[in-house]
Amino acid sequence: MAVSVILKTLNEEARIGAAIESVLTALEGIGGEIIVADGGSRDRTLAVAANYPVRVVQLVPAIPPSCGIGPQLGFQYSRQPFVCLMDGDMLLDPAFLPDALAYLAANPGAAGVTGHVVEMNDTSLEYVRRGRRVSPENRTGAIDRMNGGGLYRREAIEQVGYLSDRNLHGYEEFDLGVRLRARGWTLHRLDRSFVRHFGHAVNAYALLVRRWKSGYLRGIGELLRAAFGKPQWKQLVQELPELKLWAAVYLWLAAMVVLPFLTTPPALGLAIDAALIAGIVALMSVRQRSLSLGLYAVVAWLFHAAALPLGFFQGRKAPAAWIDSRVVQDIS
Repeated sequence: MAVSVILKTLNEEARIGAAIESVLTALEGIGGEIIVADGGSRDRTLAVAANYPVRVVQLVPAIPPSCGIGPQLGFQYSRQPFVCLMDGDMLLDPAFLPDALAYLAANPGAAGVTGHVVEMNDTSLEYVRRGRRVSPENRTGAIDRMNGGGLYRREAIEQVGYLSDRNLHGYEEFDLGVRLRARGWTLHRLDRSFVRHFGHAVNAYALLVRRWKSGYLRGIGELLRAAFGKPQWKQLVQELPELKLWAAVYLWLAAMVVLPFLTTPPALGLAIDAALIAGIVALMSVRQRSLSLGLYAVVAWLFHAAALPLGFFQGRKAPAAWIDSRVVQDIS
């Protein structure tokens, strides 16, 4: 029942030490290994990680990091029958692994099991909004994806070819969930804590801009491109709730463009546009119980909607191909 724990990192020198220590505590009595899969940190992340009995691997400089490439980088160096995936700014609940392993032992058809990701960042609107959001993938019981990570059965991952699509800058957990469920596997969330997540301590709007530049916001478009023409396409389109939201955003934007040309005078159309924007922000503010959260939600919609087509038409590499990397520190 040994576990390979993969810690994805990119400039996490402030958190990686505590993350590793939480995993070392959790592995006591279970056994396994820790793999720090680094996307090219420019701070002291690797130096801190090297103080612990962990395997440290890093992308070669020519390969840009992405949400999808980090898990697969760690997976290609892992060796144990169970794989636990988490970020370098998370702390693993010390009692999670025994409960998760017990669940997988009792449910041979389950490919993975996770718990709740407890958001500790209460300063960024992004993480406050995420903590309040009620979405299907966050419920307990059967789920369609394991957002934030969890414990996977290696046998299931090998059956679907790879852990994570290296091309994806986001939605890599949903992609894996679709591929696993298409093969008859299930995913489950226990009603207990999995990790505490600290996130980026930066302004939410600055984080949006950073995610635009890094390609993170293109993830949903890349996800659609990856599934296009494949057996999981229909299932993905039916199950991904965000697609309905982005379709509504596109219709809203199209209506705003057309209105000034359909009204006399055109200023009337512009006034209606302004009223629509104010009304949507107000509606979201009521739902979020906060004007700042409501405004941020609408701005985030626009960023994501603009990035979707860019992701869909972006080129792809073979998702299961070996990722060029170097071993910074090995363990026997």
